[in-house]
Order: sequence, then C-alpha cells, then structure tokens
Amino acid sequence: MSTKAKIVSREEWLAARLGLLKEEKELTRRSDELARRRQELPWVRVDKKYRFETNEGSASLADLFRGRSQLLVYHFMFGPEYTAGCPSCSSIADSFNGVVVHLENHDVAFSAVSRAPLAKLQGYKKRMGWSFPWASSLGGDFNFDFNVSLTEKQQREGTVEYNYRREPALTDSGIGDAITKRGEEPVAEHAAMTGTDVATYTRERPGMSAFVLEDGVVYHTYSTYARGLDGLWGMYQWLDRAPKGRNETGIWWRRHDEYGPLPQKAETCCHAAETHA
Repeated sequence: MSTKAKIVSREEWLAARLGLLKEEKELTRRSDELARRRQELPWVRVDKKYRFETNEGSASLADLFRGRSQLLVYHFMFGPEYTAGCPSCSSIADSFNGVVVHLENHDVAFSAVSRAPLAKLQGYKKRMGWSFPWASSLGGDFNFDFNVSLTEKQQREGTVEYNYRREPALTDSGIGDAITKRGEEPVAEHAAMTGTDVATYTRERPGMSAFVLEDGVVYHTYSTYARGLDGLWGMYQWLDRAPKGRNETGIWWRRHDEYGPLPQKAETCCHAAETHA
C-alpha cells in the first residue's frame, strides 16, 4: 500500500497526537469566545412587515418563531427560475431534520427561506425526504434586504453587497469571487444542476440569519455568509477529521439521491484463489 504518511510507533503517534490536542483545545476555547461575542452583538429592530408563504398559510416574520423567542433562518439558494435546489445548500440541509427537534425544545425555531414558489419548495422537500420548515419569500423584500438575493441590474452594475463587501460586476468571462475561489467552472456545473445559467444561479446566495422576539418586536441579531456557513456543513466537519481531509479538486458532491452505485470492493487474493481453484 502506497502512502505519503509517516509510519511511526504507537508511542510516537501518541506524542504527536497530544501536541495536536493542545492546539485543538486552544481552538475550542477561541470558538467559545467567538460564540460569546456573537451573542453580545447589538440588535437591530425589524420594522418592515415581511410576508412568507408556509405550509400553514401566509405568515409574518414573527409567525416563523412558532411560539419560541429565537429564530434561526437558513437562506437556501432556490430562486424562482430554479428547477431544483442548489446542490451545496441541499448537502447542508441534509442535517436539518435531526437538528430541528432539538432546537425547538430549546426555545429556538428554525426555518429555511427561499424565493422559489412554495409549491416548488414542497415538491423538492418531498423528493429529498425532508421535514424541516421551509418558507417562500417570493414577491417580498426579505431576501434582498438580507443580501442573499440580487437583481440582474445589480449584477451588471457591480452594486452587489454580499458577505459584507462589494462584489465585482458580472462579466462574460467570470462572476467575481463571491461564490467560489476555484474559478467559474464549479459554479457553472452547479448552475446546470439547478436548471439555470451562471448569472441566474448566482442571483441567489447562501447564508444564515438569527432573530429574537421580545415584547412582540422582532430584532435581527446576526448573519453570516459563504465560508461562514462551514460550521453548519456537517459533511465537511467529518471530512476535516478523515485521514485525507477534504481531498477535493472541484465539485464532487451531488444531491443525496443522485449518487451512483458505490464501487464494489476488490476481491482479496485468497478469495480470487478459491474462485479459480
């Protein structure tokens, strides 16, 4: 078996592991501190009367709390023109079902929000086997106000604000670096997987936002975008702990119902010998 890894004794491995453990503990403490600082951010009162379409009918932003005092929103890339949800957002959303019940029993409501019509969201949700709440913001300003949707005019004029910075104008040769650092091709591949072109696909953006409801008033407390969502992407948290890490050169993941059959295990020498005996 060919490997680039250094092969050592168990004692040498333990010494190296303990050195890494010290750094991991430092990172954990730093992460705890950052979480505390997130919770200390000031609040912004939300006065605009946003409306959403949900399985239960028309709803306000306050209605999405469903009796809780806190609300976490995942801004899922699924525009009106999409024929299916973004594959990356779909990979992240695969973990939502198991999390929502715990959040709801800890005074935290959850909802994905997208601009696609509710019927499209319901159909895709059924296909994916998901049960988490998912609201449509079609026809309203919610996505635009929270910088996860933009217009073609904004794209062309270079007036897009995403991930707290101004984005280059869309050109015929590229889309800037707002979605990916790997170049245009992975984005084009994902655009095709949603039944759109690059320009249409990238008029929707991923993100998450947090809100609190106090004395009948909704306040916005936090939003993050792009790589700020890494911690919510369960697949990568596992890969970062695998021997080869993320080990990727481009787009490799698919919606969970689009993977082909897994490769068959190679026969062992003994088994092959028995077969041909």
